Amino acid sequence: MIESPGDSAIQSLQLRADGHQAHYLMAGSGPSVILLHGGASDSSDWVETMHALSHSYSLYAPDMLGYGLSERPKSSYYLSEFIEFTLGFLQELDSDSHILVGHSLGGRVCLEIALRYPEMVHRLVLVDTVGFGRLARWGMYLSAFMHWFRKGLSLEQPYPRFLKAAGEDKDWRCIGRLPELKVPTLVVWNQRDPYYPLAGALRAKELIPNVRLEIFPGYGHAPHVQRRGHFNSLLLDFLSND
Repeated sequence: MIESPGDSAIQSLQLRADGHQAHYLMAGSGPSVILLHGGASDSSDWVETMHALSHSYSLYAPDMLGYGLSERPKSSYYLSEFIEFTLGFLQELDSDSHILVGHSLGGRVCLEIALRYPEMVHRLVLVDTVGFGRLARWGMYLSAFMHWFRKGLSLEQPYPRFLKAAGEDKDWRCIGRLPELKVPTLVVWNQRDPYYPLAGALRAKELIPNVRLEIFPGYGHAPHVQRRGHFNSLLLDFLSND
């Protein structure tokens, strides 16, 4: 249990998702909010957000396949495997419609689910997400450096690597499909993201029919962590504005 001052504790739980053991954090009561972490993190990214929103929502933060305390049957995965794992997780919850919140890789998974199954998604929140543009050269170098640095020191790789299916865009871009998005969407971006430049978010704002873009000042790839209080207030406002 992760204690929260004045609120119900966050529970650490397990279930089966798409045939795999899935670990997740859960807190609160009310409409279902799913929080998906990025490609270099895990469910712990969302603890403060869960504390902040647990008075109004049921919050679920899974460790995606290969991350955290969830099952890790291999070291590399396709995007489709993350999507099927998340769909399996959603099917185990007692809700027909969810609010999906995703950062980076998690955002791309949420986006794909919203595009394929709009009836499953009530609202969508995308934080510095994959899919709007190419991975910046600096971000590519930084990711490669960290991988080979750990390998050179014989350290365990903490996060899985990504595989690309035949014919699949190497950056998992889906910018051309954004006009098909049917759910109210909040896009949150750092002004200077070293991995995915702001230009992608600005382009997405032009293409998504029902969208709100919020730009956080400063440098970094995780505005929901760097400015937690502001992000949590923004998220609560967006979710409450039906």
